[in-house]
Amino acid sequence: MKKLSLFVAVALAVLTFSTGTAVVADTLAEIQKRGTLRVGMEPGYMPFELTNQKGEIIGFDVDMAKRMAKAMKVKLELVSTAWDGIIPALLTKKFDILMSGMTLTQERNMTVNFATPYILIGQSVLLKKELADDVESYRDLNNPKYTVASKLGTTGEQATKRMIPNAKYISYETEQEGVMELANGKIDAFIYDLPFNSIAMGQKGAGKFVHLAEPFTKEPLAWAIRKDDPNFLNWLNNFMNQIKYDGVYEKIYTKWFKDDTWLKEIQ
Repeated sequence: MKKLSLFVAVALAVLTFSTGTAVVADTLAEIQKRGTLRVGMEPGYMPFELTNQKGEIIGFDVDMAKRMAKAMKVKLELVSTAWDGIIPALLTKKFDILMSGMTLTQERNMTVNFATPYILIGQSVLLKKELADDVESYRDLNNPKYTVASKLGTTGEQATKRMIPNAKYISYETEQEGVMELANGKIDAFIYDLPFNSIAMGQKGAGKFVHLAEPFTKEPLAWAIRKDDPNFLNWLNNFMNQIKYDGVYEKIYTKWFKDDTWLKEIQ
């Protein structure tokens, strides 16, 4: 009876594989065959990915992608993609992996798989200077008299709607637009990721903004890939472990988060 059950199980497995219903992806093999690692990102999120004066995409995620391609012994191709279409672009194979400062959320995880998070961030508040005496935390903004904003389709937008529901809310297509509107007095506060807000404060905030730099959310950022690709996911997790063990991660992190030399490339 056991032999018969085993035979049936094997036969079903073979049948399932032959019909294609259980075939898994092998992006690693595709990358090796192509000789190029294609990475999707939106180059507007400092310091993770941005465009320098030469029109080149640079940033923390870019340096990580370069190291990844080197480990694979293939060339690197960066695919610039608008944020609102970045997950659909991944799913339709416009690129192999999404490396664009994306927060791992349960909603997104229903559609894509995430590698082990590589950094933990949170939302902070860029505040109009005139409101410094009245607003000490994000909670104080929860009032209809205030107009707050974030970027469309981001966890900043989600956090604002969830945690500051009584304020008037405006969304912008880009982070830069939100900061500019704050500088022009069109909004009272801009809610966004701490790393970006810290840089924006240093660049454009003097005499205009106050940065409430204590993050009021905790958000892990991670690389996203298509579902049913266990070999690629395993490789990415081991790659992350390796670059943390050998000091490469710390070197890249220091370059983009502890040093501001790179700002000269975009000013």
